[in-house]
Amino acid sequence: MTETATVNELATHDAAHEPTATGERAELLETLARHRHFLRFTTRDLTDEQAGRRTTASRLCLGGLIKHVTAVERAWAQFILDGPSAMPDFTTMSEADWARRADEFRMLPGETLTGVLADYAEVARRTDELVATLPHLDATQPLPKSPWSQPGARWSARRVLMHIIAETAQHAGHADIVRESLDGAKTMG
Repeated sequence: MTETATVNELATHDAAHEPTATGERAELLETLARHRHFLRFTTRDLTDEQAGRRTTASRLCLGGLIKHVTAVERAWAQFILDGPSAMPDFTTMSEADWARRADEFRMLPGETLTGVLADYAEVARRTDELVATLPHLDATQPLPKSPWSQPGARWSARRVLMHIIAETAQHAGHADIVRESLDGAKTMG
């Protein structure tokens, strides 16, 4: 049996219980919320099977994109608090580690779109709360070891949040292409 998930049911937040961000933080969180909305909106009225279907030359599917963005946001938010220990040392990952990481990009047996979206909503709530309550956005952490990071580089909480926004926006665009290839539906236009 497949479930049809509605974006409004799965992505709403109880604003009365969230810390209030102001100034720069409010603007950053508003931008992130907008891109999250576009990403979630691509899954409107889909079944679990449709959310897991590959529709382009890439291995991407809508449910997998949501899972990946959720994992990325979760890890980077934890990085703000704990630094590089919140992430793996990408320079020492094995083939099996990379294969497990690839599972972020697909719907696995037993996963549902409802569950994937609920996990994303919870991670978003925690990130928003973290950003609203951080003492300041200038605190830095050394980046985790990876082939794409310069040795000794550090990122501030602000830079991490901008990275989460960029990652979400990029994958919202991917999701729009996957959805249009699936059934012609578009996020905008």
